Amino acid sequence: MLPVNSAYSADPMPFNARTDRDPIQWCIALSLAFLALLLWRIGFPSAFYFDEVHYVPAARDLLKLVPANREHPMFAKEVIAGFIAAMGDTPLAWRLGPALVGAAGLFGFSRFVWHISGRERATILALVLLATNFMWFVQSRIAMLDMIEAGMCMIGLWQFAAALRARRNGAARLHLAGCALALGLALGAKWSCAPALVVPGLAFFAVRVAQGGPFLASAPPRRNALFGGIAVSEAVVWLGLLPLVVYWLTYLPAMFYADRPVHPLGFIEQHEFMILLQDSVKKPHPYQSLWYMWVADWRDIWYLFKVIGGYQRGIVMLGNPVSMIAGLGALVWSLWAVVRHRRWDALLLVVLYAATLGVWAVNGKPVQFYYHYLLPGAFLMGLLALALDPLFARRDRLRWLGLGIPGLAVLAFAGFFPILSGLPLPSEQFYNVWIWLPSWR
Repeated sequence: MLPVNSAYSADPMPFNARTDRDPIQWCIALSLAFLALLLWRIGFPSAFYFDEVHYVPAARDLLKLVPANREHPMFAKEVIAGFIAAMGDTPLAWRLGPALVGAAGLFGFSRFVWHISGRERATILALVLLATNFMWFVQSRIAMLDMIEAGMCMIGLWQFAAALRARRNGAARLHLAGCALALGLALGAKWSCAPALVVPGLAFFAVRVAQGGPFLASAPPRRNALFGGIAVSEAVVWLGLLPLVVYWLTYLPAMFYADRPVHPLGFIEQHEFMILLQDSVKKPHPYQSLWYMWVADWRDIWYLFKVIGGYQRGIVMLGNPVSMIAGLGALVWSLWAVVRHRRWDALLLVVLYAATLGVWAVNGKPVQFYYHYLLPGAFLMGLLALALDPLFARRDRLRWLGLGIPGLAVLAFAGFFPILSGLPLPSEQFYNVWIWLPSWR
């Protein structure tokens, strides 16, 4: 169990004390190194691959105010369109937005873990595990909607956690405003993050109930109260209404379409139309899968597998088999830690994991894919970091487990890098080196 500072001991719902040194320099340095790796050869391939065939043309049409890809929200396509307008219609412009948001989201995730755990080592471990879990890297280098959604979600959660630690109303409000903006834009990129957007509001309410108000009006915070003195009634605005306003503002370009423009007051009608379009996609896909397959790292997606420039190349969307499977053990540990040691940092990550995965278990969408595990897989890396952190302090063989799992995860990332980035392969069949399961074909 991590130590709980006596300053928090009066709170019925304490979070871990931040007795460690803030690893902000490591967070910045590793996030920038990840961005540099993302940008290396990001213009390859020079043609569309996988779902870029849907989203880049939709971004082009958006610049002409021509409706396209209307089943999804607007913001991610607006980001892609903005880079095309600013830099020209090139592969770099298509993919630069997801890459920048992916690196920013990685940094945001590390800051989120720091604020909820207060542990330097766990924060760095979480960043490294997410950067090398395969999914975050691959999805940051393709012009799809998912990384813009996931990256903005992580930035929003970071701002929420920073507000949680704030001891003054002004600082708490500033972070809650950042949270509202980022979460609204995340929802404006894709709806998959919606369950995660509910968690900050529920967590705020739970903290306020545990601490005993203020509920209807702001009040001077008692000593060490979380969230400063922000009342629940005010938090409803920051965490409930404002994200929806930001989300709806992302539809502003669609309100100027020549064909079936979105009405400024047509919120319900627009979403009924979008749901109808999404439910109409029922044709089976060879790479479709279900949530329990994602948990077991059972089914991948080959985003690219073809001869380019005289060489066989591939890009696979797959979870790092080391960290993804080890993460399931960390999930079990987290449940024990919550019950036995009141680890609220673990509880928050468990709820985020369960919410973002569970929605796909009950979702009626007929065709689902492994990339929908992007957010749950990220939260699983946070749980794994929390579970590994105490092992470093041990003096028995378990210490080597704490060192070995992240080390093997990094080695696996390096080993799979040729088919995560489309490097030339010696032959067409050489990809079998990485095909450990028949379901990965």
